Amino acid sequence: MLSSLRRRTWLGWLQLSHEPSRLLVALAGIAFADVLMFMQLGFQASLFDSNTRIARSLNADIILVSPKAKNAQNLSTFSRRRLYQAQDVAGVAQAMPLYSSILTWKNPQTRQDTLIQLMGFDPAQDVFLLPELNAQQDILKLPDVVLFDRRSRGRYGETISQLETGQFVTTEAEGRTLTIRGLISLGASFGTDGSLMASDQTFLRLLPRRNPGSISLGLLKVEPGADVATVSAQLRQHLPSDVHVFTQAEFIAKEQNYWQKESPIGFIFTMGTAMAFIVGVVIVYQVLSTDVNAHLQEYATFKAMGYRHRYLLAVIFEEAVILAVLGFLPGVILPIGLYRMAARATSLPIAMTLYRAGLVFGLTLLMCLLSGAIATRRLQGADPADMF
Repeated sequence: MLSSLRRRTWLGWLQLSHEPSRLLVALAGIAFADVLMFMQLGFQASLFDSNTRIARSLNADIILVSPKAKNAQNLSTFSRRRLYQAQDVAGVAQAMPLYSSILTWKNPQTRQDTLIQLMGFDPAQDVFLLPELNAQQDILKLPDVVLFDRRSRGRYGETISQLETGQFVTTEAEGRTLTIRGLISLGASFGTDGSLMASDQTFLRLLPRRNPGSISLGLLKVEPGADVATVSAQLRQHLPSDVHVFTQAEFIAKEQNYWQKESPIGFIFTMGTAMAFIVGVVIVYQVLSTDVNAHLQEYATFKAMGYRHRYLLAVIFEEAVILAVLGFLPGVILPIGLYRMAARATSLPIAMTLYRAGLVFGLTLLMCLLSGAIATRRLQGADPADMF
């Protein structure tokens, strides 16, 4: 088979390389379509990653959520009594409450009002799977003390530098003075610019209208050896309908599903990827269709010489594959730099992944083959009787 490939005349490549200017224009168009797909898919991935980060960092096997909650940034509340009821179910080892709300505070550096997500919990419990946070939880026992997310979006460079040198930073929120005494690393999202971690007591002092008996999330740990799915099923039967029961994986999937299907921004990124794909199909079709029209007499000559129609189709598909491979190379390199620029500007987790590179290459190949399939219709007109 390899020997036959070596003897084969790569007619498709010869036709493409015969006019270098047209080839370069075609490759630029494919690369442009690839860059558009990479950027749309990259922003979509960062949307899912950033908005599920809190869910993935929770130290819980099972999560209780109000049915009115839309997403992790827009949580509704339910009665804390549900945690005590949950502990009556066999297999539940621990139940921990988590308070969450969007807080307006003054940026310590610019003194401008900014929205940030405040989360409150009992510092005696390891509510998050964040070693950096768990090592500083004793600090949160002090009144009006918070930990700040160093990866927050905005102008916080001086504040972070002061905290990294061991200094304290004060600011204001809801008419109270807050003292920032440490840093954590969580990250911004499409919903919020960053996060503050506080004790449940500090949380309730900042938001005095908040009922202490109304919590945002209930975090349950199961006993060693207990089956999480079985315990979840028992909780759904045991607890009233004013609370929904999810395993952590289900809660993460629910969060991603919201941003993918229910939020407008998720639809926009999907539509943008589809439009980039269509643009690529049109560009490649124009190139291949022009090539077929320019060599229609030559194709008719091949038919007169006894070459079958499928051989001519193979030539067009050969051109399509070559365009896909060569156009993908600049199309995958440029987004790497664009991702870095976007990550610095937005503080969102945007980076190239092998999975995304493989996905876009597959879409590029499909895009070129589809264009080739459309362009081959012109070959049916390559009739030797009409040409000569």
